Amino acid sequence: MPAPQWKSFAGVTLLVLAMLVALARASQSSLSAPELRDGDSPGGTGAPAREAGTVAGEPPTSDDEAGDDRPTGNGETGREATGDRDATARETLTPELLLVNVAVSQGLFGAVLVAAAWIGSVPPGALGVGTVTLRTLALGVAIGVALFAANELGQHVADALGIDYAEGMRELLTPDSARGWFVLLFLVLPIIAGFEELLFRGALIGAFAAGFGVSPWLLAAGSTVAFALGHGAQGPGGILVTGLLGGALAAVFVLTESLPVVVVAHYLVNALEFTVHARD
Repeated sequence: MPAPQWKSFAGVTLLVLAMLVALARASQSSLSAPELRDGDSPGGTGAPAREAGTVAGEPPTSDDEAGDDRPTGNGETGREATGDRDATARETLTPELLLVNVAVSQGLFGAVLVAAAWIGSVPPGALGVGTVTLRTLALGVAIGVALFAANELGQHVADALGIDYAEGMRELLTPDSARGWFVLLFLVLPIIAGFEELLFRGALIGAFAAGFGVSPWLLAAGSTVAFALGHGAQGPGGILVTGLLGGALAAVFVLTESLPVVVVAHYLVNALEFTVHARD
């Protein structure tokens, strides 16, 4: 087997991390835009924010898009034409499409990491990849339930302290149909859990420790900070609570050296959070 190309794999890993953090910052900017606050659509009709089909803060590209009252060629004013386009966009941008978008983007990031590990001859064991047994699943489920409870407590504490915990992203992705829930629970959340654990735990801790001889606990601290910043769309409270969750998952990974355990735990935290809060 060829010698592992640790530096090349590390470069790809850090590039994927930078892209993920940049995407999180872009999502945070979109969710915090005035047009999307308080669940209102850009048109101010009171429709849910997840139905908004325009990019918040995007400048108009023409007089009609700026919403003036001059007549268009079909007898409508520019403001009326813009309203029709916005309404059409809101109708086409469904939660299912948002879920598929997340699955595709996270899946592509994950595929890049897997390809980099394969091309760079990174040993699967360095990433924590191993045989999945009933014990692995049971341990992951137990840890996932415990972390979900701790995560809920953290959100309540953040609320009590007046620390903003933005739930816009979760609300955007919460399905409104049986098909949407199927896509969420059996496609999107497994992809998210698998990719994020491969990146933040398998690569940033396991592979970096094996390839560069750095203490896994030191790497766990660094990956926890990166994990928190990667969830910037959840606001300051979300960054804090998610950072604590990431720290716990990092500790579990270091202690068990098992990627499947933390993937199962991560998936369960997300799945329980969506299903429990769907009744709010």
